Amino acid sequence: MPKKAEPGRIFTPRGRRRARLAAVLVVLAAGCQERDRLTFPDPGDGIGPVTMIDQPNGSDTTVDAGPNFFVNGRTVDPDGVDTVYFLVTGGNQNFNPFRPSPPADTVRWGLPISTTGRSGSTITVEVHGVDLQGNQGATSVRQVIVR
Repeated sequence: MPKKAEPGRIFTPRGRRRARLAAVLVVLAAGCQERDRLTFPDPGDGIGPVTMIDQPNGSDTTVDAGPNFFVNGRTVDPDGVDTVYFLVTGGNQNFNPFRPSPPADTVRWGLPISTTGRSGSTITVEVHGVDLQGNQGATSVRQVIVR
C-alpha cells in the first residue's frame, strides 16, 4: 500500500516523480514549439561564382581585323548563378547582363566581338558573376589584339 503524505509534505515520492515528469514534458513541448518558429536562411558558401573564359585560352590573343571573334566561357556557383556581367573596352561594344531563367549552377555564355575597322586596337573583355545570395565572384579578363 502506498505511503500517505506526511504532515508538511505536499507530494508522496510517487507524486514527486509524476510532477517531475510533467515538468519535463512541459519543457520539451515548449522547446518543440519554439523550434517550429525558428527559421534559418540558407547560408550558402559565402563565395561568389567562378568565371572561366574557355576561348581564347591564353590571357591575350591576336586576331585579324574583319570577322567577329567569339569569347566563350562559363560561370559556375553551387548556390546558383543569378547574373553574369560583361564589360568590353576598346571595342565600342556593350553587352547587357545575362540572367538565366531559371537560375542554374552553371551558365555558359559567348560574346561576338566585332573586329571590323579595329586594326591596331586592343579589346579587353571582363566577365564576372553574382550568385543568388548576392556574392560577387572574381573577374576573368582576356585581351584581344586586332592586327
